Amino acid sequence: MCQISFSIPDEVLYDTKMNTSEANVFAREAVALSYYTKAGVSLGYCAEIAGMNKGEFIRLLGENNISVFQFESEDELKEDVLNA
Repeated sequence: MCQISFSIPDEVLYDTKMNTSEANVFAREAVALSYYTKAGVSLGYCAEIAGMNKGEFIRLLGENNISVFQFESEDELKEDVLNA
């Protein structure tokens, strides 16, 4: 598994009133949401990145007004509905 680290200025933690642990959770969730919405990474992998189970990640998507359904076009949605 790949591990990535980066620095956050202490002033950002002070301004956001986050401790290191809270900033870590925030960053993991932000990365997972971005991978899900912008890179098409699966819900399961994104949940793993966020340190959550799938149900918790689906809840996080909802809290951020992101649909769990990802369709490229209206035609793709219609095809999925017809195949259901």
